[in-house]
Amino acid sequence: MNRRELMLLLGGAVIAPRSTRAQQKAMPVIGWLNGFSPPANPGDLVGDPVHQGLSETGFVEEQNVTIEYRWAEGRFELLPALAADLVNRKVDIIVTGGGPSSALAAKHATSTIPIFFTAVGDPIAAGLVDSLARPGGNVTGFSVLVVELNSKRLEMLSELVPQAKVIALLVNPNSLSTERIVGDVQEAARVKGVQLLVLKAGSETEIDAAFTSLGEQKAGALLVGSDPFFNNQREQLVSLAHRHAVPAIYEWREFAELGGLISYGPSLTAINRQAGVYAGKVLKGAKPAELPVEQPTRFELVVNLTTANALGLTVPPSILARADEVIE
Repeated sequence: MNRRELMLLLGGAVIAPRSTRAQQKAMPVIGWLNGFSPPANPGDLVGDPVHQGLSETGFVEEQNVTIEYRWAEGRFELLPALAADLVNRKVDIIVTGGGPSSALAAKHATSTIPIFFTAVGDPIAAGLVDSLARPGGNVTGFSVLVVELNSKRLEMLSELVPQAKVIALLVNPNSLSTERIVGDVQEAARVKGVQLLVLKAGSETEIDAAFTSLGEQKAGALLVGSDPFFNNQREQLVSLAHRHAVPAIYEWREFAELGGLISYGPSLTAINRQAGVYAGKVLKGAKPAELPVEQPTRFELVVNLTTANALGLTVPPSILARADEVIE
């Protein structure tokens, strides 16, 4: 397939080639593959943390390493072609973001180029690695506790909004973890004595419809399930929660910083920094098969008091005392 044919195939996918790469491969190259859209400022999400991790291992972009970015902008059918393009460009490592779809596309594209995935819930079930301790093959990365933390979030939400007798759970029906998330949160809801309303959304339109349904069924609070798609749609989710005046809990602190009520989960900054560290180790000769899949050991609880006041909620001292950050 020639360059023109590839560009026609990729259509609206975002490719950010480096002019230096077009001339020669003068330094190691990292391929960044993501199923979603690039941030307005690349440094907001992938630049600073990844660059920090790389610098800790002695690599600085455009000095002794180059990064090739590939973004599918939500068109997951483009991921195989984007991954193949990075392989054809003979990158030295592929770092993937946006969940298991990007990582699987990279794995199917190459069995030799090292691959590091970020924030995949269950990489074993997804078929990415053999085990967390010894991944095997050319793939390793960072796994997040998708199922367990959603149950903990329901407990926190029930503590924050004790008057809510019905709590909605928003899940992505296209996710591999959805069934496990629903089952685990249902058990947590039973223990807390609240009714669980499961809402499904795998597109922007379906998210809008889910919030309409939430209001019609009188849900008193909302748990946004862990999913890369929901993280990509965080502005939409926070805006709708404000519009419908529903208390909501989310996975990442970025939601609370946008005006979301409360978040509890690992740090995206820490995960992306570790991606840079692992990439640097691989560029220095480490083999992915011998680099264990990491899991977060620290979780951030962030409370937005401005949003709580707007909703007429009093945040219990027990939650404030545990919070890593309170936004006022």
